[in-house]
Amino acid sequence: LRERIEFLNEASVMKGFTCHHVVRLLGVVSKGQPTLVVMELMAHGDLKSYLRSLRPEAENNPGRPPPTLQEMIQMAAENADGMAYLNAKKFVHRDLAARNCMVAHDFTVKIGDFGMTRDIYETDYYRKGGKGLLPVRWMAPESLKDGVFTTSSDMWSFGVVLWEITSLAEQPYQGLSNEQVLKFVMDGGYLDQPDNCPERVTDLMRMCWQFNPKMRPTFLEIVDLLKDDLHPSFPEVSFFHSEENK
Repeated sequence: LRERIEFLNEASVMKGFTCHHVVRLLGVVSKGQPTLVVMELMAHGDLKSYLRSLRPEAENNPGRPPPTLQEMIQMAAENADGMAYLNAKKFVHRDLAARNCMVAHDFTVKIGDFGMTRDIYETDYYRKGGKGLLPVRWMAPESLKDGVFTTSSDMWSFGVVLWEITSLAEQPYQGLSNEQVLKFVMDGGYLDQPDNCPERVTDLMRMCWQFNPKMRPTFLEIVDLLKDDLHPSFPEVSFFHSEENK
């Protein structure tokens, strides 16, 4: 019952979100079991599956090449814009990862699935000392050490999403156990750059992975860094350029 109440509370918060880069929650059917959620249709599914389908050897390859630098920058800005909106609404995501971003019919990336994808990607979560399931490979050192979650820890996770975009959704810290990842990150470690990762994206990741949370950029600062290289329609749809952000 507690989970159901949490779920409905989360849904009621989400229902108030109106941002082009956050998946719209259209309604909830709370009568009967299970509780049903009606979301905006995201034709290409979650970003993790979509990125994996772009690998040359993928059986479900849609015939599209891996993302260009331009497309990576666009994805990053859309993601950061959705997160900037959530931050303005005082909402900390706590589980930002490619599996929790969705891809629309026109390939726009949106923040979505607030705690709704745990069943599909259960290997991405780890139960630490009797607590709930934690996405340790996406978590900031202060979250792992002290259980602190803020927009700055979301920014660390955003860096891991950039890494997923450039690696076509490899598993972060491949070859390390969850326990080893915990120790490595709390001791100041972070991910290596994927092969052929553009320098511009590498620089963004490094900013996100500052050990001191206060040294990390804000999501609005990320959009500001990228805004001159985006699709011409971005100013019309973004939170960054909206009256709400003035």
